[in-house]
Amino acid sequence: MREIIIDRQAAINEPLLPSLEQLTHWVSCVFAHHPDEQRHEVTIRFVDERESQTLNHDYRGKDKTTNVLSFPFESPPGIELPLLGDLVICHAVVAQEASEQGKRLEHHYAHMVVHGILHLMGYDHIDDQEAEEMEQFERELLAELDIHDPYSDSTLATNNNGA
Repeated sequence: MREIIIDRQAAINEPLLPSLEQLTHWVSCVFAHHPDEQRHEVTIRFVDERESQTLNHDYRGKDKTTNVLSFPFESPPGIELPLLGDLVICHAVVAQEASEQGKRLEHHYAHMVVHGILHLMGYDHIDDQEAEEMEQFERELLAELDIHDPYSDSTLATNNNGA
């Protein structure tokens, strides 16, 4: 497997952001299950609520903040680049969700990174079948990282009560 290259960008001054080493560990876990993936460069940018909301509005038509946005890279015809894409993660949303759902912040960040990387690789959850497959794969990957199932009934009950 090729070396994973992560461009870690922090557009906010926040001491609780994941380190480059943590990001590399989480992303490498996903890539280990995709040995034929040739695109091995990813940008992960941590942003504030304003940037998250602006990007979510401009690219998805949703005028609100969100935890993670995935932007797959599409190279121009005839140009081969190893860039998989960009993840944009809003710390304030991830921290609030982790608190509301009773999760360790590090574990929720790992889930958001795994989820986002899977989106960059073409996974989606538009319909129920796709959602079930993607969530099951996330459970398996997170278990490899010793992280509890983020979709367990207790987590979902906590999330639904807080929403």
